[in-house]
Amino acid sequence: MAYHTQEDPLPYEIVGNLHVHTRYSDGEGSHEDILRAALDAGLDFIVVTDHNVWVEGLDGYYYRGDNRVLLLIGEEVHDQGRHPQKNHLLAYEARVELALEAADPRRLVTTILERGGLAFLAHPHDPEAPIFKQPDLSWVDWDIQDFTGLELWNFMSEFKSRLRSLPAAIFYAYNPGLIGQGPFPEALKRWDQLLAQGRRVVAIGGTDAHATHIRLGPLKRIIFPYAYLFRTVNTHVLLEEPLLGDLDQDRRHIFEALRAGACFIGYDLPAPTRGFRFSAHGERGEAGMGSNLMLGLGVTLKIHLPSAAEIRLLRNGSLVRVWEEEQSVVHTVREPGAYRVEAHRHYRGRVRGWIYSNPIYLQGT
Repeated sequence: MAYHTQEDPLPYEIVGNLHVHTRYSDGEGSHEDILRAALDAGLDFIVVTDHNVWVEGLDGYYYRGDNRVLLLIGEEVHDQGRHPQKNHLLAYEARVELALEAADPRRLVTTILERGGLAFLAHPHDPEAPIFKQPDLSWVDWDIQDFTGLELWNFMSEFKSRLRSLPAAIFYAYNPGLIGQGPFPEALKRWDQLLAQGRRVVAIGGTDAHATHIRLGPLKRIIFPYAYLFRTVNTHVLLEEPLLGDLDQDRRHIFEALRAGACFIGYDLPAPTRGFRFSAHGERGEAGMGSNLMLGLGVTLKIHLPSAAEIRLLRNGSLVRVWEEEQSVVHTVREPGAYRVEAHRHYRGRVRGWIYSNPIYLQGT
């Protein structure tokens, strides 16, 4: 169900998972399994991104009683002949098979953009798990500059980073609520560096859901069920109008908002993240996430959380201010830059990342 408030310039909030795999690549479930899980989790839309295969003809709304979810098809593209494996890319809205372009990431990004699509770097920091012979799958070709954004928080990459020993793997397999702590510091640092250079780079979150069936001796486990993962790291998209049930129009509005950066990352296990808002207000007007605003004599930033937590305001990656256990705050700034918000809260014994906004870009006169 879309969240709606009359006071926002982008008043309609929808929630989706942008990184999911099926049996068409290395996932365990069918598209029908994923749709059921998405409906169970209360998602508004889901994007399936199988490895090096674009499955045509499945996009559309699926209904269960009064509830519905929008299924969209993208692709996770990478060069299967590259050793070691690197440079996985999430392609949305290109609407064509892209696997033949995988060997040249620069050409791949160009092809996606020329077709009106979006190109996001998947799990840009993805450390290896040697005990399970899982390689480092990080992005390495950082000289490419035209990509839309990056997957700042990938839940399964974070799980992979916990697999330092067999006991640790078993522990986290049975305690997945203890996995999520936030995006890797390396991913945050890279994003902030790009923002400080004046780049417009959109951040999204995803689960990389596979629902993999694992067996370790007598132990059997699904790592992790789709319905569970769809309640963890999702991307919240802000729209000017609600989804109307028209595939072409609604798809266009979702991807236009993602392209602009009118979205934020929410980790819903600690507490619901629907309802977060971050906006800028000044003499030259107002702006939301992904938008720019002229500074003039100063701009007031407004931050609202669904419930009280620690709030951090950053400019070009540098900390501006921290608020402890607040729900709504305002702060006036007079310096240009890319301003973004993080919210952290205590959950299961430690402080964990909860909400990560996209930037508002304030420009000097």
